[in-house]
Amino acid sequence: MSENVVRLEVADGVGTIRLDRPPMNALDAAMQDGLLAAAVEATSRRDVRAVVVYGGEKVFAAGADIKEMAGWTYTDMVDRSVELQAAFTAIARIPKPTVAAVTGYALGGGCELTLACDLRFAAADAKLGQPEILLGLIPGAGGTQRLARLIGPSKAKDLIYTGRMVGADEALAIGLVDRVVDGDVYAAAVKWAARFATGPAYALRAAKEAIDRGVSTDLDTGLEIERHLFAGLFATEDRTTGMRSFIENGPGKAAFEGR
Repeated sequence: MSENVVRLEVADGVGTIRLDRPPMNALDAAMQDGLLAAAVEATSRRDVRAVVVYGGEKVFAAGADIKEMAGWTYTDMVDRSVELQAAFTAIARIPKPTVAAVTGYALGGGCELTLACDLRFAAADAKLGQPEILLGLIPGAGGTQRLARLIGPSKAKDLIYTGRMVGADEALAIGLVDRVVDGDVYAAAVKWAARFATGPAYALRAAKEAIDRGVSTDLDTGLEIERHLFAGLFATEDRTTGMRSFIENGPGKAAFEGR
């Protein structure tokens, strides 16, 4: 992993994928490779039960490294774009609950990184947007696809066509973020993630897969995906534990082991 710019920190079942490339966490090639490595590690580690993506107290990520990209040719970008999307897709496919803790700016690739998470918590002064059009480009790390699926095509087109930034309150109103936090947004994100540290890991994984795969297909196919995943959970120890606990002690008291 590119430990100097991206690292996975683990405490009490919560993994934090920490971006650390001051001053603005510009997402250069090394950052993208680091995100991919961190996502793979978070996916494989059994002691990571949920993930927070965090850029620090001042800024989440202010977009791609334009100075690095400015000299690239078409063929350079054809090659690099595969790796760029792979990094963000790896974040999106972490089979555990994920939340972006957004401070300062989340623009361009930074905004696209938040879109790869399950939820987005934003500080009250955070600003998000897809300003690629101002460079004569379009979003290239999932923005045209994940943003439209999240907030709807017309709102996505408004943001992408204009390149404008939105504050936290507007982002909440249009569904771009899920919570605006007055105070420590990272602490709020960790608190949300920590509730899954002792949760039924395979049920959470199945829920995420069913939703993510289902929204990209027709209803009948989505229901079939759900049916198979639902039935498969009857092979887990946590399902046995959860049902036994419900019968003996009532709801919400099961001690799951993630098996």
